[in-house]
Amino acid sequence: MSVLSGKKILIGVTAGIAAYKIAGLVRLFIKAGTQVKVVMTPAAKDFVTPLTLSTLSKNEVYSSFYNEEDENAVWNNHVDLGLWADLMIIAPATANTLSKMATGNSDNLLLATYLSAKCPVYFAPAMDLDMYKHPSTNETFKKLQEFGNIMIPSESGELASGLVGQGRMAEPETIVDFIEKDIVSKLPLKGQNVLITAGPTYEAIDPVRFIGNHSSGRMGIELAMAAANLGAQVNLVLGPSSLRIDHSFVNVINVVSAEDMYQAVVSNYDSCDIAIASAAVADYRPKHVSDQKIKKADTAFSIELERTKDILKWMGAEKKDQFLVGFALETENEEENAKKKLKNKNLDLIVLNSLNDKGAGFKGETNKVSLINHKFEIKAFQLKTKAEVAKDIFNEINALKNE
Repeated sequence: MSVLSGKKILIGVTAGIAAYKIAGLVRLFIKAGTQVKVVMTPAAKDFVTPLTLSTLSKNEVYSSFYNEEDENAVWNNHVDLGLWADLMIIAPATANTLSKMATGNSDNLLLATYLSAKCPVYFAPAMDLDMYKHPSTNETFKKLQEFGNIMIPSESGELASGLVGQGRMAEPETIVDFIEKDIVSKLPLKGQNVLITAGPTYEAIDPVRFIGNHSSGRMGIELAMAAANLGAQVNLVLGPSSLRIDHSFVNVINVVSAEDMYQAVVSNYDSCDIAIASAAVADYRPKHVSDQKIKKADTAFSIELERTKDILKWMGAEKKDQFLVGFALETENEEENAKKKLKNKNLDLIVLNSLNDKGAGFKGETNKVSLINHKFEIKAFQLKTKAEVAKDIFNEINALKNE
């Protein structure tokens, strides 16, 4: 999954020959999981048709404030377009449009939308060599970047005039790659390694049967997604689960037993900056595992159990600079038990949830948690989706790390 997934992208197309490349750019953004809308200058329609871009983006293409052929047409609100977008890119950005952007000359819908945008704005210049090198153009580039706009440098190559030099609009693949890297570079967990345990463990009785629990792994998967979306590289140690995660920043390490999970944690703990133990690890396992399926008998049957390794306790004992987060799923004396676990396991933060709260706990898509930090300060949250809970947890982690 791309870091762009789920974002709303507004593409502004101006009247340059490179406009023909925008069809490919729209397709790449759609493939990355974004929503795309396109606004064009009137002259840009001479280079690429609105029909092409509307078909690819699956949205209406805007080029004027209203439809002159329809007296009952609704006004195209540039403010709404500007506020809709998570990011805006103007490509190709001609010298004419760039100059108007720098001076606030709002003589078409695209420029009015640009002036209304509250999101990051990227621009990809496209012009001939001498225009690109002209002092006025360089002043425009400087001014736009001082405004906070982000320039995607033009490439060198053969230009429409036949000259060879800088001025070619960056290729669509280069534009997408540039924006992805720029977004990641500004994320709060950029350069951080996060280790997350998730899901249940299965402790074998025989080749057929096991001891397990009802954990689906959803909470841990949402934590992994939240960390990746904040720019972290994530190792997700996942017990048996039917759920899947697809993100380029997440490495999934599939395990089955508590011992498997322990070994995976030991292998990855030293290199992590943040560790979150959200897995529902079995506390006990059969002391003796049968090589063959145990046959049913008329007599009573008992299994001798032994303790599994306490993974979280090991993490707390071995902690150096890691920020360590644990989970406490309780049914009674919730806060008291969670605080004991926070202290005994040497945690920086513990996430408390109770099976007594409707909508919390295993299997569901929601959770209701309280966060208790190392000072025993408590933040209680209402019932939320597990994706929202994951964001709350990382907001608290970032706040505590930056104290």
